[in-house]
Amino acid sequence: MSDPATNDLVHPVARTVLPDGRVLEFDFPGLEIGVAEYDEGPTGCTVFHLPKVASLAIDVRGGSPGVNGQHLDAINAICFAGGSLYGLEASTGVAAELFKIRGYSTKWIDIALVSGAIIFDYGTRANAIYPDKELGRAAVRAMRQGRFPLGARGAGRSATASHGTGAELAGQGGAYRESGQTKILAFVVVNAYGCLVDRSGKIVRGRPAPPVQGRTPRAGNTTLSLVVTNQKLDRLQLQSVGRQVHASMGRGIQPFHARWDGDVNYMVSTQEVTNDDLDEVTLGELASEAMWDAILASYDLATS
Repeated sequence: MSDPATNDLVHPVARTVLPDGRVLEFDFPGLEIGVAEYDEGPTGCTVFHLPKVASLAIDVRGGSPGVNGQHLDAINAICFAGGSLYGLEASTGVAAELFKIRGYSTKWIDIALVSGAIIFDYGTRANAIYPDKELGRAAVRAMRQGRFPLGARGAGRSATASHGTGAELAGQGGAYRESGQTKILAFVVVNAYGCLVDRSGKIVRGRPAPPVQGRTPRAGNTTLSLVVTNQKLDRLQLQSVGRQVHASMGRGIQPFHARWDGDVNYMVSTQEVTNDDLDEVTLGELASEAMWDAILASYDLATS
């Protein structure tokens, strides 16, 4: 039996110039996004970069998460990637490229704070290609402001909604909200065990599948999500809003937080504005609605 195609044998080439497709455009100074892919997978990674340190809370649910940097309460970059646990290597590439950008400074205040989270995206492909250190570095070099590719791009290149015979291609989605000076961005990579559900209660991606035989499904699942706001939030508020948004995603993904899921939510504040007219619960409601829109933006009807 021959070895499966993997990075060591194939030496995949990073692609950062993507085909024309759906894109979320937004105005949020201080946030840069980079996407890189290996067509040989296909698989990829998506990097969210905050040059100025931002506050962070991470909420992990589901039975099969893959995340590093979970101890951090401040952040410079978040890397979402395919490749299951092997894809966490992409986040080390992000850190390495940021190290280079920072002139290889080893001062304590110059160390780049990077966290990574992964999805299992081998269910739709027979090879073992994964997002590695070089792909993470390529994504950093491709970073730009104001644009986020939607659908089967970046970390969502081989993502699916539902499981088994009901699985259909999904991808990454994003949405934007404003309230006064407050800006809210919601991003998601959908690789869910459950199906996607719209606001009318209709299943719009994935199909209900028969029960999994035995204790372990043939493929793993995970949904990765990120909310970025410029509104000032303390540690407890960050945790509270993050949990609120993460729980709300069960409206758009059903079932959600299953044993076979490894769902991870990042809640980030750049701590730039005070908005006395927007309390944390209402902020969470706006972010939750944006996240539902992001979930529904993750798939492309053209791939049905």
